[in-house]
Order: sequence, then C-alpha cells, then structure tokens
Amino acid sequence: MQKITVLSGGVGGARFIQGLLHGIARGSLPGVPPDAEVTVIANTADDLWIHGLKVCPDLDTVMYTLGDGIDTGRGWGRREETWSAKTELELYGVEPTWFGLGDRDIATHLVRTQMLESGYPLSEVTTALCRRWRSAESWGGVRLLPMTDDRVETHVAIADADAPSGRRVIHFQEYWVRLRAAVPAEALVFVGLEQSTPAPGVLDAIVDADLVILPPSNPVVSVGTILGVPGLREALISAPAPVVGLSPIVADTHVHGMAKQMLDAIGVDVTAAAVALHYGSRTAGGVLDGWLVDESDSDHVAAVEAAGITCAAVPLMMTDHDATAAMAAAAIDLVRPA
Repeated sequence: MQKITVLSGGVGGARFIQGLLHGIARGSLPGVPPDAEVTVIANTADDLWIHGLKVCPDLDTVMYTLGDGIDTGRGWGRREETWSAKTELELYGVEPTWFGLGDRDIATHLVRTQMLESGYPLSEVTTALCRRWRSAESWGGVRLLPMTDDRVETHVAIADADAPSGRRVIHFQEYWVRLRAAVPAEALVFVGLEQSTPAPGVLDAIVDADLVILPPSNPVVSVGTILGVPGLREALISAPAPVVGLSPIVADTHVHGMAKQMLDAIGVDVTAAAVALHYGSRTAGGVLDGWLVDESDSDHVAAVEAAGITCAAVPLMMTDHDATAAMAAAAIDLVRPA
C-alpha cells in the first residue's frame, strides 16, 4: 500500500494521522512501506471569516499537529500562544468576543487572507502555508488538501422563542465555541456545499489510492461534509481501493467533540453500528468496505457485518502514538487482501 488517503476533520483526524505516520515510520503497518505517501483531504465546512481574516480550523489543526506546533493540551491552536490581540479587541468592544485568535495563530490567518484576496485558491494557499511546517520530523510524506476551494460553511438551527419561526440559525463555530453544543441542534444547514466542487487533487487522491481511511472524526460535520462535496462520494464508491473507517463512538458516546449532538440532529442513533450503517456498505451504494469498533462495542459487530461491512472490535482509544498506530494497523488488516 504505497498511497493512503485519509478524510479528516480536526482534532481526532489529526491525532489519527500522527499515529498512522508513526506506524509507517516504525514499519509496523502491514503491507505499508516506509516511503508510503499519505494524502489528507480535510474538512473546510467549519471555516469562517472573523475580524476580516479567513480561519480554517481543521486545516490548521492538521497542519499544526504534523508540524509539531499544536497546543497538545487543547488539541487546537498554537503551542505557547499569547492572547494580546484578543484582549485589545475586547477592550475596543469589537464583536464577537467568544472566538479568540491567538497572536501566533493570527499570522497564519493573515497570510491565508492576503493570498486569498490576491486571487490564489485555498488549495494553493494551503500548500504555501504547509511549507513553513515541513521541516518537522513528524510531518512525514504528507500532502494536505482542502476538500474544496469554494466557500462552504456549516450552520446550526437552534430553538429561539423570540424568532418568528421559533428557530435561529447560527454558524457552527458559534454553536461549538460560544454555546459549547449545550443546546440541541434542531437542523444542520451546509451553506454552499451543493454548489462546491472538489479541490484540485482531491478526486485523484481517491482514485489513485491503495487505501482510503475514514478516521474517528465527526461523521456528520467533518467526514460527512467532505462526502457532501459533489462528485466526491461517487468517486469513493467507485474507487478501486478498499475503504475502511474507525468508529468515533465508543460505548454509545463520542470520545471527543460533539458527534452525539450532530447525530441526534440528523436522526442517527449514537452507536458504533448506527454510524457504520449511516456511512453504508459499498455493496449497497454506501462508502465502507470495513469498519472498526471499540472492543467495548463488540456486540455491534454482527449488525455491521449483516449490512455487508467487514467489522472487527479492537481498542480504539488514541492514548499515544503506539496505540493509534495499532488502530491503523488493525484497519489495514481488516481490508487487506489475504
């Protein structure tokens, strides 16, 4: 398996990619050589414009993580960050105050915004930004691509008794950062998704892959939005490579983030089996050949396999790079030809 493609959200996807690269470097992944190429297709529907700057949270989380610049405690943003600009903006009374940009992080957004406003597409901007981080040993042979160059944003409808419709629609980041996903999401609106097109290199990364992995990222607003880019799901369904996913649900709850709230919003049960059925089997028009569940969810294996998806139960907690590499190895073993 020379070419591996990963469809990634933010924190969970980035940590999985770290473990995958760790396993490649150690030679512990079956059938994967040390010079294997990894392409990451990242979700951009979490993106927003704030204070005149274009912020791409999932792209940046993957980039900072692989470049050894991530704040490992938070799982996002820069290590050794300071917040002077955020404080000054608050003193000026500039809204929104609920989304803070760190001083070091602002540099990334300034460069991105300047390049976008000069006419460069997001895919080329991302390549340029990644050059700053490629000297890190942990980067490996990774290529990072946005799912699309087009503007796509996830919005969330929540209850609002004062609104004529009884609902108010807010940006996904406001739902997550300001509200902490503490109120029910009544509906999700993916603005611009249906009109978007895959970024250059995205379809080729799927068609040319020897393996495609869906890591334990949010199946609705991370991997789900990537699959929602027109043409991308179809490319995945018809791709010659096997497609294997790892459940973000362990013991009927999410490990990190808000998968539960998002699954509730689209009417999917919060179980490892239900997420697999949501993705569906490639034999029935879905996207999966294989699916890993946590060993605590071993009772879900039969239901997944009954749907035409090869399934196994293994430890799925990314406690360190070795544990995550073992997850990647198990995913490869699950769909590797005998």
